[in-house]
Amino acid sequence: MNSSINTNMGAMIALQNLNVTQQELGVTQTRISTGMKVASAKDNGAIFAIAQTQRGTSRALGVVQESLARSQSTVDVASAAGSVVQDLLLQMKEKALAAVDDSIDPTSRSIFNIDFKALRDQITKAINNAAFNGVNILSGTGISALANDTGVSKLTVLGQTMALGGAIVTVGLATSFSTAATASAALALVNASIVNVSTSLAKLGTSSRILGQHKDFISKLVDAVDTGIGNIVDADLSKESAKLQALQTKQQLGYQSLSIANQGPQSLLSLFK
Repeated sequence: MNSSINTNMGAMIALQNLNVTQQELGVTQTRISTGMKVASAKDNGAIFAIAQTQRGTSRALGVVQESLARSQSTVDVASAAGSVVQDLLLQMKEKALAAVDDSIDPTSRSIFNIDFKALRDQITKAINNAAFNGVNILSGTGISALANDTGVSKLTVLGQTMALGGAIVTVGLATSFSTAATASAALALVNASIVNVSTSLAKLGTSSRILGQHKDFISKLVDAVDTGIGNIVDADLSKESAKLQALQTKQQLGYQSLSIANQGPQSLLSLFK
């Protein structure tokens, strides 16, 4: 066997093995501290690229959720205002119906008319205050919500114009009565308006439900995507913990092996005594 103080093969082998252990220990410690087995592209380029793409999808779906929530709130505000309009129309019906009665005197009919006009004007105020985030569906403005992460698919809610004198609320800005005959005409307009408003509220209710259901679906989709990302990049901490203990033990043994190997050249001194 050749012996040399310049070349210590045992020490070199021990050092190589110790370096490998140190590298594996560094990787394991990083995984434990970050909770991820693929934290950057250098860990696994292909998996990291897939994870980044899915993270982009998850964030895009988050924007879709916000759009759906905003649109649903807009529809819900319009529905609430529409319910107020419907209630006002029901009160107006009571006033007009009472004025149709031929047995009441002109003074009483005039009082009913005053109440009728006050309720009529209140409809306009309710509609004007039905806006959410600058959009007022009851003024005829429709709204479209994002339905997917590409922005191509959308859910659209049509505007429902409830302004006085329109196709839904047929009661006009100047509708009133002074006689039983004009009260009867006003009553007919109110009845038609009540039916139309009920139909519009049904449409708004359906739209709100659809938006809510799609928002729930997108929420589940986000959870699924996030879970999928976790499956490919998250570290198994129980496994990494066990591996850490094994590598720490291996590291200590590596130090001892290197120490023993470094003592080899000293044995050559006995040859010169």
